[in-house]
Parts: sequence; C-alpha cells; structure tokens
Amino acid sequence: MVGFDPGSQGVPLSPQEAAFAGSAAGMVTRALVSPFDVLKIRFQLQIESVSSKMPEGKYKGLFQASRCILSEEGISAFWKGHIPAQLLSICFGAVQFTSFEVLTKLVHNSTPFDSQTSGVHFICGGLAAVSATVACQPLDMLRTRFAAQGEPKVYRSLRHAVWTMWRSEGVLTFYRGLSPTLIAVFPYAGLQFSFYNVFKKLLAPPPNAGQSGGGNWRSLVCGGGAGMISKTVTYPFDLFKKRLQVGGFESARVTFGQVRNYRGVMDCVTQIAKEEGARGFFKGLSPSLVKAALSTGFTFFWYEVFLNIMRDLKHEPRTKGLKDPKHR
Repeated sequence: MVGFDPGSQGVPLSPQEAAFAGSAAGMVTRALVSPFDVLKIRFQLQIESVSSKMPEGKYKGLFQASRCILSEEGISAFWKGHIPAQLLSICFGAVQFTSFEVLTKLVHNSTPFDSQTSGVHFICGGLAAVSATVACQPLDMLRTRFAAQGEPKVYRSLRHAVWTMWRSEGVLTFYRGLSPTLIAVFPYAGLQFSFYNVFKKLLAPPPNAGQSGGGNWRSLVCGGGAGMISKTVTYPFDLFKKRLQVGGFESARVTFGQVRNYRGVMDCVTQIAKEEGARGFFKGLSPSLVKAALSTGFTFFWYEVFLNIMRDLKHEPRTKGLKDPKHR
C-alpha cells in the first residue's frame, strides 16, 4: 500500500528507499508515455481548433497528428525533450513519494487521523506534489520548450537551451507558468492519491483469499482510473501552464500556425475564452487522458514493484540468518 501503513508487516522502508522507488518508477513510466505527452503539448499550444472539420489547424486529431509528426520530424520527435523529461520524472517521483511517505507517517504519529484514509491521502498527496513541483519546475519548463519546437531546432542541446534561456529571458523564465501549476497540482495529485486509495480498497481481495499474484496489476488499474479522473478535473490549468511556458518562444512556433503572447494567467484565460471558446480549455484532452491513465497507472505499478523488491531484499537476509545453524 502506498503511504505509511501502521498495520503493514515487515521492516518499514526509509525515506531514501521511497525516493529510489519513486524516481525509478518515474523513469520507467516516462519512457513509455513520452509520445502521448508530445501530442498533448502540441494540441495545447495550437491556437486553431483541433478538429478535422476545421482545415486551418495543423493538427486535427490523434492519428492525423501522429502521422504528421512522424512524416515531418521522424519517430524520434515523439521523444523530443526526453532528457529533461526524464530528469523531471526522476526528480519529481523522488520528491513526491518521499514527501508523501513522510507526511502520512507524520499524520499517523502526530494526529488522531488514520494515515490510510482517502482524505489524508488527498491532503498529503497534494502537499507532496506542491513540494515536488517547486523543486522540478525548471525541468518541466525545459521539457515543454523541447517538445514544442519543430524543425529547424532552436535549441541544439540541454546545455544550449539552459544558456540561451538564461541569457535572453532571465532566470525567472524557468518558473513561467508556476502559478497555474501550483493551483492545479494540489487537487490533481491529491485526487490521484485519494482515488488510488479508494480503488485499491474496493478491488482488494477478501481477507481469507490468501496471497494473490494480482496485487501489482490492481495497482495499474487503480492508478489508471485515478489518473483519468484527476486529469479531467484539473486539465485547463495544465493548458494555461503550457501556453505561458512558450511565451518568448514564438519564433519556433510559426510553422505550427498562429501564436499568442500572454501577460499572465488571467490574460491567458481571457484570450482563450474569447478566441477559442470553452472547448479551447480542453484542447489535447484525449491524448492527455490516455497519457494520464498510463502514466499514473504505471507510476503506482512500478512504485509498488520496486517497494516490494526492496522489502524482499531486506527480508531475505533476516530469513537466511534465522535458518543458518550458526545463529541457533
């Protein structure tokens, strides 16, 4: 079970082990879902309608966009910005899951609340994600810039991107879009952890069923459902963040269609509502839901896999010691 569980058997895991499991889960998951992330970002940044009925937009749907990117930029384009994205996933997973484990343990030790309730998971999950977002926002900014650029590339490498952005836009550019991110990430992550907790309890095997091999697969299903619900509720904030992050980067976007410059979050909301309507707030939702289901599902799946591996490794030496005749 994710989070501190006072009823769990065996030696509790340390924050360092939670950090390792979280970063490893993030790394594996990122490699699998990167194409959906690139598609989502391309849709979010398109001013024109994302529809086959509106010919002026470059991207009109999932399959059309996939074929377009593949023919124009090659298969590697689906992993554009993968290095900063991997760094982001590793950093975010480590900080988020470590914070979550520490916070749920703190709740158990310092308050009368049960650390395994969905309400506690909502609060602790939201706070853990906020801390991870502040720590990792520059990496998210770099990932977005790389995924947004077409051909020819504006940034040749990660070092070139950092240097160019620092010199031409200043250090604060690495935190563009932070305010809508923080507004969205608390309920988004909170709902993820909360619904994951609820679904895990609903799909838990009966107490007399014994050990079952489906635990990790239940994690995948529960995480996927939690990811889709939380993404749908908070999606517009993710779109605002992406629009703000490409401000000052208009030269790399001219081949994709119209470009806009926003003065802040409220100006971004106002312009989108005026020019693109209510549907504009949900551009890219379809690949985002697929990505959210896979990303959240695989993140919890791999997190629990790595936790179980570490628990087994910690338990094995003790078991051997008990069986060793020298210890009798």
